[in-house]
Amino acid sequence: MAGQERELVDILRDVKQLAQEYYRVTGRPLGVTGEVGEFEAAEKLGIKLTTVRHAGYDAVETVEGSPRKLQIKSRCLQPGAKKSQRLGKINRDGEWNAILMVLLDANFEPTAIYEADRDHVLAALSASESKALKRGQLGVSKLKAIGRLRWSPSNERHRKQPVPESD
Repeated sequence: MAGQERELVDILRDVKQLAQEYYRVTGRPLGVTGEVGEFEAAEKLGIKLTTVRHAGYDAVETVEGSPRKLQIKSRCLQPGAKKSQRLGKINRDGEWNAILMVLLDANFEPTAIYEADRDHVLAALSASESKALKRGQLGVSKLKAIGRLRWSPSNERHRKQPVPESD
């Protein structure tokens, strides 16, 4: 592992520990879930993260010689939390092909990564009069339902295998 990459792994390990301690003390999240999720998605799937605050998408991968732009949403699922958790706002207008949802446990370790194609996500956001959906927020369970498992710890064969877009 290159020096800079090793340093990043060490920093994120420390961030995860601090976020756990902060949550234990305050009962509030520290606000690092997105960064941790993006790093874990890049590491587990072999995708390339874009520059910080890149408009519309967070990562790119190459599928059959073409770039595929991915918006990454992360959620830390604490034990005993409500089942109806939502993801952060999805940028409907951005130039992206799919959403990756990175699910993290209370220790900020990845438990699953799901992928949903743009058409399915936009259809789900438009299908209801829900205020959350109008704001661009999908529920974790909804993205699981319209997407597909891309990676899980028990199934490492998903690692670094891009999923072609469906028609």
